[in-house]
Amino acid sequence: MASLVLLLILLAPTLPLPVAHCNDNVGFHLKLTHIDAGRSYTKVQLVNRAIARSKARVAALQAVAAVAPVDPITAARILVRASQGEYLVDLAIGTPPVNYTAIMDTGSDLIWTQCAPCLLCADQPTPYFQPAESATYRLLPCSSARCSALTYPACFKRVCVYQYYYGDSASSAGVLANETFTFGAANSTRVTVPNVSFGCGNINAGELANSSGMVGFGRGPLSLVSQLGPSRFSYCLTSYLTPTPSRLYFGEFANLNSTNTSSGSPVQSTPFVVNPALPSMYFLSLKGISLGSQRLRIDPLVFSINDDGSGGVIIDSGTTITYLQQDAYETLRSALVSAIPLPAKNDTDIGLDTCFPWPPPPNVTVTVPDLVFHFDQANMTMPPENYMLIASTTGFLCLAMAPSGVGTIIGNYQQQNLHVLYDIANSLLSFVPAPCNII
Repeated sequence: MASLVLLLILLAPTLPLPVAHCNDNVGFHLKLTHIDAGRSYTKVQLVNRAIARSKARVAALQAVAAVAPVDPITAARILVRASQGEYLVDLAIGTPPVNYTAIMDTGSDLIWTQCAPCLLCADQPTPYFQPAESATYRLLPCSSARCSALTYPACFKRVCVYQYYYGDSASSAGVLANETFTFGAANSTRVTVPNVSFGCGNINAGELANSSGMVGFGRGPLSLVSQLGPSRFSYCLTSYLTPTPSRLYFGEFANLNSTNTSSGSPVQSTPFVVNPALPSMYFLSLKGISLGSQRLRIDPLVFSINDDGSGGVIIDSGTTITYLQQDAYETLRSALVSAIPLPAKNDTDIGLDTCFPWPPPPNVTVTVPDLVFHFDQANMTMPPENYMLIASTTGFLCLAMAPSGVGTIIGNYQQQNLHVLYDIANSLLSFVPAPCNII
């Protein structure tokens, strides 16, 4: 069936094409909108949905690491299933530009949207992209370097074809093409970049979470960051469950030196670590954890990448709560139960298992300490609102983390009101506390 559809769409020239590049002095910023924003969910429903998505994503990311060294095709399929992020960005594709809402994903590389003709497509808020109506759309030949960069490249009539599988009943398949992309709102700095390689999907199924596709921000050659040249971007995530949108900065706009921070905290930086099994993901070297002034007794080896590519520590924009390696989680839970003079409970309504009745009785004083992640050369200090959440309907104060059988994934809930910079060129993650609602 895929071949029949592709026969209809492979009509454009397939000459060798230049690649995208954005001048080092050019930058832009975009609004980041949470995927559930503007929808009529209660706060508890929003938390439940986010935790459910996080569980599915974490399970898929860990499965990738397990199979990647021996079965890259299966790993690619699982990775796409994992790429269900939490934040949306608005872009424009083609000439003339057509607006496009996409999931921003630091855990994957490919940029793709659904294209006409589309015999099988998922629901999306915008019309399908019409390649025939764009003056700058060009298919990529199989011999192109960008085609070779696909995890599972295919070829049909000398045109590069991609096929990604989400599971038994969901998939995305189409052609790899070059197109002009436009970034920035109409009332701000707009940047137009030609020859951005993206997947033009003609057979798609599954849930797109109120978006029209995906924009990969990973470390691989097909990600938006790698293609545009200035390999640096940053984001500042506003407080969770608030309507204020977050911000994404790119190129020269991705700079922490001018960040307005009321805490006076310095910018801190920690090097990225490469995991050969998952080279596109952003791994970090976590050395330990402190709760208040107490350094927890956690063997640093629980945060290491295993020989088979499993384990390690990933920072991820598409996972909400943090998933701590099981031993580290149990140690943190024990320390938190000792520090908070309230009976620990399991709040099954939202799927978190380290909770305390809230508010406390009038005669009980509770001080929740800061939590610190000690990275290589940097300390990330989290105030209580960045690692605890209040489930108002059940009256519980809960740890916004969960145990993981293998590996640790630092979620976006723990990154609230931090300006976080991904400097791929220098292989550094930098961060500083910031009032993300006003910068």
